[in-house]
Amino acid sequence: MSTLARSTWTAGLQGLRHEPTDKRIRAYLGERCVVDSTRAVLVWEPRRIVSSYAVPVEDVAADLAAAQDSQPAGEAGFAMPSLSQRPVLDPSIPFSVHTAAGTVVDLAVGQQVLPAAGLSLADADLDGYVVLDFEAFTSWREEEEWTVGHPREPFHRIEVLDSSRSLRLQLDGELLAESSGFRMLFESLLPVRFYLPRTDVRAELVPSDTTSTCAYKGHATYFSPVVGGQPVPDLAWTYLEPRREAGLLAGLVAFFDENVDVDLDGVRRERPITPWTRRPPR
Repeated sequence: MSTLARSTWTAGLQGLRHEPTDKRIRAYLGERCVVDSTRAVLVWEPRRIVSSYAVPVEDVAADLAAAQDSQPAGEAGFAMPSLSQRPVLDPSIPFSVHTAAGTVVDLAVGQQVLPAAGLSLADADLDGYVVLDFEAFTSWREEEEWTVGHPREPFHRIEVLDSSRSLRLQLDGELLAESSGFRMLFESLLPVRFYLPRTDVRAELVPSDTTSTCAYKGHATYFSPVVGGQPVPDLAWTYLEPRREAGLLAGLVAFFDENVDVDLDGVRRERPITPWTRRPPR
């Protein structure tokens, strides 16, 4: 019997995983380089879907000391049926929430202390390494390229394709957008996204102050489309200056398929369930 390919990856979600990288990895506090390593590995704690960098302790220009507090994950996270029936830890779950055994450590860089910014794992394969909180540092480099959001992973890819299919997006019966010339973004383990020219968006788009960052696509800005006379907060977004592989998305508008009705070639698509699915207020 054939095995669904994605299941071979998702089957490992419940365990601690790592992958070496040949990239030179550097982390900075302001202008000061605190981490400089050519022996880094990517580490996924159990249930994490995004990795962290781990480097040998001697490649960190900081003093490490056991932290006072650590935070077990418990049932934190969000269950994505396409990945796991248990809650997975998506990037919105902070580094301080851990699912792997080890010692949480503070990093002291001169007079500055980065609390709970490291995790020394109780794992023989990663002995002598410390996993680092990406957000605790000002900036990161892979070789000479700045890295944003989180580490880029060798098993993650994006693909942007032109499409001439018929696409309609609606919410509560009101037309949001309609297009027969748009682009489709295929990204590992995420639902396909539809990026439309601004001229194909029928709803008024009210600019939002919300922003987000993707390691593969760059910095996104958001819109609140007006539906039934009221703006729906942060339902759509755009990348004005996307990174590298995502360059074809520049200026196009996408909507959260989780929260709108999408008809593709006249067929209603099932709404995916992800951490961006809107839940009714309690």
